[in-house]
Amino acid sequence: MDYFAGLDVSVKETRVCIVDDAGKIVREARVASEPEALLQVLTIYRFKRVGLEAGPLSQWLYSVLAVPGTRRGPNGTQLPRSRLRSGHPRPGLSGMR
Repeated sequence: MDYFAGLDVSVKETRVCIVDDAGKIVREARVASEPEALLQVLTIYRFKRVGLEAGPLSQWLYSVLAVPGTRRGPNGTQLPRSRLRSGHPRPGLSGMR
């Protein structure tokens, strides 16, 4: 099954919404806007795409989360650079309210 994640990044915390390929919300979480906290949530699933809201912290989080071989989750997975995107959120990812 394919999973997709949307990250709403702010200075202190990031909201994470994970949906499956049918669009069903699998998980919603609020975590600190720190790479280690995000990896604890994100590396549980194998994502087809991760969307990262464009903002002041987005470039820093992207550069840390997408570096191959440096950040691994509890099950040894990492976020592939080709699947991590930064930009303005699409209306389709507004399932988290």
